[in-house]
Amino acid sequence: MVDPILYALFKAAVEKASPSASLAGFLPKPPVGRTVVVGAGKAAASMAQAVEAAWQAEGRGDLSGLVVTRYGHGAPTKSIEVVEAAHPVPDDAGEAVARRILDLVSALSADDLVLCLISGGGSALMALPAGGLSLSDKRDVNSKLLKSGAAIDEMNTVRKHLSAIKGGRLAAAAYPARVVSLAISDVPGDDPSVIASGPAVGDPTTFADAQSVLDKYAIVTPPAVTAHLRQASDETPKPDDPRVTGAEVKLIATPLASLEAAVEAAQGAGYEPRLLGDDIEGEARAVGLEHAEMALKIASEEPGAKIALISGGETTVTVTGKGRGGRNVEYLLGLTLGLEGHAGICAIACDTDGIDGTEDNAGAITRPDSLARARELGLDGAALLADNNAYAFFEALGDLVVTGPTRTNVNDFRCILIE
Repeated sequence: MVDPILYALFKAAVEKASPSASLAGFLPKPPVGRTVVVGAGKAAASMAQAVEAAWQAEGRGDLSGLVVTRYGHGAPTKSIEVVEAAHPVPDDAGEAVARRILDLVSALSADDLVLCLISGGGSALMALPAGGLSLSDKRDVNSKLLKSGAAIDEMNTVRKHLSAIKGGRLAAAAYPARVVSLAISDVPGDDPSVIASGPAVGDPTTFADAQSVLDKYAIVTPPAVTAHLRQASDETPKPDDPRVTGAEVKLIATPLASLEAAVEAAQGAGYEPRLLGDDIEGEARAVGLEHAEMALKIASEEPGAKIALISGGETTVTVTGKGRGGRNVEYLLGLTLGLEGHAGICAIACDTDGIDGTEDNAGAITRPDSLARARELGLDGAALLADNNAYAFFEALGDLVVTGPTRTNVNDFRCILIE
């Protein structure tokens, strides 16, 4: 059975991104004044735990703070408060905690340190509307972006320009305090200004860029949003803004590092690993079909070889149907249909945060007999994919991967084993 190998490779990738394994080595020196910890993201609670453990172990003095994470992703802490809020569509709890975070950093001095714990998901979790906008306005735009097929950098360009805290505004509010961000990257290219919409990083994008994204995907916005973007009266702090130029960012975990851990694990299991990249984007089902063609070609041209095709990144899903499922199961169903039951190929696709989209699974696995078993159950894989209902396909087969929240997030993990 190859299932244990697939699970082991996914586990290796997730464990590499655990804050407990890496964060302590990136902590800055304690300041003369106060240390205030703030943050947002799916890994915020586990990062806060790691900060507390290292800070105490090294006798660094007192600290306090507030972070927000997704419902169900919390963890016990002592001096840093953890609040849970909604993701991927923001709720009142996310707005309230964002306001508290902004207030917390707004009265500090140059002797103080703001330690920002940033990870994927922070855009929705720390949702403070810009002046003149409501949370309802942000929810409307966010929901439409999620269904549009827009890439993460495009979505975050819009989010920054509808926010009072993202796009460098958090760092600007903390000025003149020293700001150091410890970040777990979940975005292709590891651009700090894109991770959680860069609350503590100067923003190179503009209101015009945000409007271009909306135009590209034909997204109709509420009147208040339309007016806000047209007026463009309160631009985000740019990278050369004196309030943000001194802000530092340290990446404590990246998609590539996690994929490299999986590469090492694959070698240990007797496979030749081939890393396809940590920044793969595109429509999930189309990427799945492309990878199926690649795997079939390898199986044909290299008989007897044991190959592990490993990749990461963040694909997208354009929602036109009424089904269930995130981008990983959509990718995997596209792959499954493309493989057409090839006897020597199986695969796994999972989100490293443990939640694929809005469902309860991290992802799923596919085996050579998946299509045959589905047909025996009366399932039409192509029809389910057309309805964005890949979850139902793998649920019926019993092949969903359910891990629960991992409390980290370096985006998607995919591995195709070829024998």
